[in-house]
Order: sequence, then C-alpha cells, then structure tokens
Amino acid sequence: MDQKEYIKKINSEFNSSKVNGVFKNSVKNFREKDIPDYKIPSGCAIFGIIDENGKIFDGRMIIDGITMMHDRSNGLGGGFAAYGIYPEYKDKYAFHIFYDDSIARKETEIFLHKAFKIFYADEIPTKKIPSIANSPILARYFVFPKNIYSDIEENNLDNNNINMNDEDLTYAQEEFVSRFISNFNSDSNGAYIISSGKNMGIFKGVGYPEEIAEFYKLDEYKAYLWTSHGRFPTNSTGWWGGAHPFGFLNWSVVHNGEISSYGTNKRFVSGFGYKCSFSTDTEVLAYLFDLLVRKHKISLYLINYILAAPLWDEIEILPDNIKEFLKALRIIYGRALVNGPFSIIVANNNFMYALNDRIKLRPLVAAKKGSLTFVSSEESAIRKVCSSPDIIWSPGGGEPVITFLKGNGLEKQISTNDINKNNFFEAINEFDKNTLALLGS
Repeated sequence: MDQKEYIKKINSEFNSSKVNGVFKNSVKNFREKDIPDYKIPSGCAIFGIIDENGKIFDGRMIIDGITMMHDRSNGLGGGFAAYGIYPEYKDKYAFHIFYDDSIARKETEIFLHKAFKIFYADEIPTKKIPSIANSPILARYFVFPKNIYSDIEENNLDNNNINMNDEDLTYAQEEFVSRFISNFNSDSNGAYIISSGKNMGIFKGVGYPEEIAEFYKLDEYKAYLWTSHGRFPTNSTGWWGGAHPFGFLNWSVVHNGEISSYGTNKRFVSGFGYKCSFSTDTEVLAYLFDLLVRKHKISLYLINYILAAPLWDEIEILPDNIKEFLKALRIIYGRALVNGPFSIIVANNNFMYALNDRIKLRPLVAAKKGSLTFVSSEESAIRKVCSSPDIIWSPGGGEPVITFLKGNGLEKQISTNDINKNNFFEAINEFDKNTLALLGS
C-alpha cells in the first residue's frame, strides 16, 4: 500500500459509521501534508557479502541489496567498503582522502611525501549525477612508510630493530600508519583520511546508498567482500566524513543504532592513543576492534563477550571455569562494553563479522548460499540478491556471525550458539593466562 492509498484508507475509517461521532468530530482528516517527510529514526540499513573462496564479483549485488532498504535511510549518508579491489598495489596502504579545497590537498601531499613513499596517486574516479552535489576533492594514494626503523627506535616499539621477524615488522608498520592517521585526522584542517587499508577501499558520502554507488561507479569494481550502509543520522550531522563505513587500517565498520556508551568507549581507546575525529559514535567501534584484535590478539570468538557481554546474573549461573573467565573479561575490558541498540558489520581483509547488541534491539539477518555469506538489516535485501539461500537465520542478541576467507590459515565459521561452543573453549585456552593469574582466577 503506497502513501496515497494509506491516506484514503485512514480517511475512510474516520468517516465510517464505525467511528464514534464525538471522536470523529474532534480529529481532522489525514491529509498528505500531515504525514512528515522523514522516516522512523530506528533506521539505517547495513548489508554485507563475502565469498569465502576469495572469488571477486562486481558491485551490482551489494548495490541491489542495500537499495532494497532505501526507506531505512534519509539521504544524509551512504557508503561501501570493498576488499580485493587493488590487486596491483595489494601490499601498499591505499589512502582515500577527502579535501575541502586545493590548498588542503597541496599541504597534505607535502606532508605525505615526508612520511611515505608514494607509488601511485590519482583522483578517485566519479560520475556526475544530479543528486550528489558539493562533494569534496576525492583523491587516493598507494603508499608505504619510509623510515620505519627510525620510528621504531624513537618510539621504543621494539628494542631490537635489526633482527625483527616479519610479524614484528608488520606490527611496527601498522603502528606507524595508525599513529599517522590518528594525528592527521585530529589535527588536520580541511583534509581527512577516510580509508587506509591494503587492497581495500571505502567509498562514501552524503546521499542515498544507490546514489553514492553510481557516483563512485562501484559497478566497475570487483571485490570478494563488500559491506554497505544507508544512513539515518540521529545524534550527529550528515556530512561526507561522517557517513559509514568508518575505516582504520584494514578495518571497516557499518552500524545501525546508537552507542549510548560512546563517552566511556572513547575514553577507553584514547588511553591507547586513538583519537575520535569524525563527530559520530560509530568511529569508536573501528578503534575497539583494532585494539582488541590486532593489538591485544584477542580471538574473534571472544569479542562478543566483551562488546556485548552477558549480564552479571547470567554469568553467575555458568560453570565455575567459564564464570571466572567471563568475569575476568568484564573486569579487564569493562569500558569496552558497548551499550545501546546496535547491529554492526565489521570487515577486514580476512573475514566478515556481524553482531547485535545483547538484547537484539536492532535487526540482523544472516544467510548462506554456497561460498557466499550474507548479513543484512532485513531478510528482503538478502532475498533480492539470493532468492533461495541454503540457510537463513536471525542471530540472537550478542551472538556473532563470522565468516573467514579460506586459504589464510583461519578456520571458516558461521557461528551460532551451538556451533560456536568449541571455538569458545579453544579461545579461552589461548587467552593470556598470565593476565588471568594476576586477577587471581
């Protein structure tokens, strides 16, 4: 039923004999102008697809899926993240940067040349469309840190910078880049690095998702993992940098909901050097994942027990070994607990991760078809692009859906409460026992 039919139906009911006469006379007939032109603010749409075999596919599927949920956003933000799109520069950091003007661009490029070797740079290809106006200058750079060893020495990242193994060197490079981005975005005047991972890119702006997709010509890109977002901002302004996804290194996050614990979460990550610069709560989620997974090496199978931790009374009735472990997690990472209604999709080069808040105040649906895994705000979006999935389900509150890319040494997993039990116990065994010992557990 469209809007005009709905108005006629309501008017008919008010004019019918079924409506009490007193009530009828006290209420005006509904008119088209009486219905506001905004949507219900429980909106925002999220949609993600990964091919676990690493097979790349163009952007039409992700565009069709997110477009199906058009009415969950209001045109103040749309965006996409794509993984596997820059194979010719797959070992370089791909910086996507928004500039307010050419002066900001010139100053930034001088700054970039000092810190990085730039292998290639150009403007991000776009298409002129009537609905997208006043876009910033959009440029991309494929870079690699120049003086990583001197940075290691100056910042005590490693006390043996001559015989570093590959893992230590990669960590040092990531730390260099992460600090550069945090400082740049917090101090910069008129320029923002909105994407900074390897072999991936974020494309976002002010507009509906399908408009942003057309603007960036995303049907011409091919990726093995796509995420997307249609924005309905409730507590922040709609601007190009504030649209989702939010990116940091190889991470990207799309989010539906509201993080009421943002202040606590922001203070927690700031203690580790992260700076929130985009004036919206979703940004802190990218930093939480970077801190917990990349820096603290916490298993993905445990992240939900930190971000969407069980209630204390639920923990108390568990077996002693699990109870003490979950208590320890809550004590150590209490300020990383995310309160408020949310559903999120977090992506990295190796996996896609989806999670609801612990009492499921925002919708999240998952499905699988062959090597493809889908997560979405609505089932209709999945069925739009995959009419007959092998399995489709609605994950419970605080229950993650995780799909790993095959061939990278990580186990592929579609998690439910039953399937995830073994992984949970394995993750407990791998957790830092020294930390638990300090807590007396």
